[in-house]
Amino acid sequence: MQSPGATVGTVLYETMAGKLNPKLLQALKVLGFTHMTPVQQRVLTELPDWRSDCLVQAKTGTGKTLAFLLPTLHCLLDPSMAPPRGQVATLIVTPTRELAQQIAKSCDQLTSQMAVPLKCDIAVGGTARASAFSRFMKEAPSVLVATPGRLKDYLSEPEAAIKLSNIRTLILDEADTMLESGFLADVKHIIRHIPPKSAGWQGMCFSATLPPKVRDVVSVVLKPGYSSISTIDENETPTHERVPQYHVLMPSVADSFTTLASLLQLETKTSSKIIVFGVTANMVSLFAAAFSRGLTKLSVFEIHSRLSQSARTKTTAQFKEAAAGILFASDVIGRGMDFPNVDLVIQVGLPTNGEQYVHRVGRTARAGNDGRAIILLTEAETFFLRSNRHLPIQPHPQTDAIIEGAASYAETVAEAMYTIDEEKKQRAYSSFIGFFAGSGLLKQLRLDKPGLVQMANEMAIQGMACPEPPVIDKKIVGKMGLKGIPGFNYGHGGDSVRASSFAPRGRPGGKRDASIGGPGDGSGFEKRQKSARGRGRGRRGGGQRSV
Repeated sequence: MQSPGATVGTVLYETMAGKLNPKLLQALKVLGFTHMTPVQQRVLTELPDWRSDCLVQAKTGTGKTLAFLLPTLHCLLDPSMAPPRGQVATLIVTPTRELAQQIAKSCDQLTSQMAVPLKCDIAVGGTARASAFSRFMKEAPSVLVATPGRLKDYLSEPEAAIKLSNIRTLILDEADTMLESGFLADVKHIIRHIPPKSAGWQGMCFSATLPPKVRDVVSVVLKPGYSSISTIDENETPTHERVPQYHVLMPSVADSFTTLASLLQLETKTSSKIIVFGVTANMVSLFAAAFSRGLTKLSVFEIHSRLSQSARTKTTAQFKEAAAGILFASDVIGRGMDFPNVDLVIQVGLPTNGEQYVHRVGRTARAGNDGRAIILLTEAETFFLRSNRHLPIQPHPQTDAIIEGAASYAETVAEAMYTIDEEKKQRAYSSFIGFFAGSGLLKQLRLDKPGLVQMANEMAIQGMACPEPPVIDKKIVGKMGLKGIPGFNYGHGGDSVRASSFAPRGRPGGKRDASIGGPGDGSGFEKRQKSARGRGRGRRGGGQRSV
């Protein structure tokens, strides 16, 4: 639905008066909605009835949530449609916690004008399982919004399965993302543990694309003859192609922090609400920690899977409401999430594929607003550009100035890094190696496994201002498939492996003293501390952790 200022879309009240439950209409009026978006208009006016099975194809950010909530809630408010008391009537499955929170909030808003609002509960990972499950069992939610993993967990409990034994509607939201993100087995498990389709429940699938995995599940969730609705114009230029997109080539991954600082200094002259994507959750956490220490004048937010659900929910709300700021993010918000007025998306490092890149770009230029996108890559990573020539990514017109400016941030970045606890840097380092070791990208990067370790060590020493490569556990190295690869620092012990041959010299934050002993000699750390203090940059610790 569109706000009062909207000038496009079908007029809501003229179309839905006498058709949509008056309490729902009243809630829409209170919320300020006056017009329907195309997907809302078509679902509400073209389905044979609002209990019909349907497959709806529409781009993210076009109002799909209300398109499935309104007909579902309308039917739920009909006494003849209501399930037995205490039973869940509507089950909504969505790929991320943030989307689940967003849907539940919309549901609560739509039922807010009822004398007794319908209860909507969420079941998502990252929350205290015991208390969430207890709440679900004690209360009587009519609507349950869940992520696949937690819902599968709930269904393993017989008493929970009973509460889902009379569902009236099953909705798969962002079906393509959910099924392409490794949730196919969980979704199939869920379908097997709810009543069979022959029980008569309604199926609704909403998806931006229709890859084979979606079609496989559609055949189980939707009965033959289902309604198919698409609001995607094949002749329309996709949103991401209308967004100006640029790349900046960095000398090495170790320059990621300084290059981003230089880029933000330039871009914040014209952009004030920015999302920065990183390659892993722990790298995102490190970026947020560094930039919150004076590397930008804008407020810094962070969101990723390593945060508690309460922290993620709080950040989501704060950044949505913020007029300006930088959100450092992993792909928990890479798709489907709507943050108003984001005018710039930056990606630091390689996306997994072109599709992930496109969905990240889709966080800007929403609801008719303008936006831009920039990706920071090394020369070795430019294979991504060659492999995705259909994407309109051009060289940033001020690349030279950005790279030159990065050098001036070397000392400032090092100062920030010295105040960040070593554990946070160690987690970022480990996750960086794990990302590339498990992504299948090494061949495209023309890197062997020793080269990967060397690259990560350069990142740690030159980029994170570590005195040596962070200590890493041999078991973790083995799980990464890197057992026996030289260059790791296994910490104290006679079998320690030095990475000193990979420690570049002569760069800010990367200087090493050849007289300093190895990690097992009991004296190296103290000497390095004294050496750092002698240079005036030896602040350590701080004990700060991700929040």
